[in-house]
Amino acid sequence: MPPFEVDFRLLVKRTLDIIFINDLRVQTRIGVYAWERAMSQTIRMDLEIGVPSAKPFHSGDYSDALDYAAIVSRLKAFAHNNTHLLLERFTEATAQLVLAEFNAPWVKVRVAKLAPLPGVKELGIAIERERKS
Repeated sequence: MPPFEVDFRLLVKRTLDIIFINDLRVQTRIGVYAWERAMSQTIRMDLEIGVPSAKPFHSGDYSDALDYAAIVSRLKAFAHNNTHLLLERFTEATAQLVLAEFNAPWVKVRVAKLAPLPGVKELGIAIERERKS
């Protein structure tokens, strides 16, 4: 008997279908300081969204696909209609919104404040989350 056993199911290549949204600029009120939350700021978002079904790749039918415009519109509304204390919390809430409302199996979200400090172009948070079964 070999010293270890190989689970051959792990060697099967997993298909990964991703929708990406890059350089989405949204307006929101965010920050630890009251003066930051008193004014709207532009933040930059990048998302990679796991496609919930391979169906649109085979059917070519729009009704089987995720609606990119609906995702962008929802993210803009979420950012605009809420005030956030921490970038971390905003990023987590964005990930959970995509998982829940668009039935994505997983999502990567990167959120950045633009020019937040002298000499800094961007600073932010990047997370990856999976939908709980």
